[in-house]
Amino acid sequence: MPTAYVLLNSDLGTDESIVNEVKQILDAESKVNYEVQGVYGIYDIVLKISADNAEELRAIITNKIRKINKVQSTLTMMVIEEQEKL
Repeated sequence: MPTAYVLLNSDLGTDESIVNEVKQILDAESKVNYEVQGVYGIYDIVLKISADNAEELRAIITNKIRKINKVQSTLTMMVIEEQEKL
């Protein structure tokens, strides 16, 4: 199952509302597994998301997650699927 880690930077003080919006968006998606948490450090939010196929995963990240209001920037890291099986 394709998986990605998405690191998000948010406007100051908006991380909690963005986490809630991410949950709302992803709860509406079928066949998507995710974990999302606020963190300390350079990034404000970490999202781990898995979908049935890589194209669906890319579409969700690009068309939904990255377009959330108050998200300043994202860094997406796709997991190398072949290494998951080792």
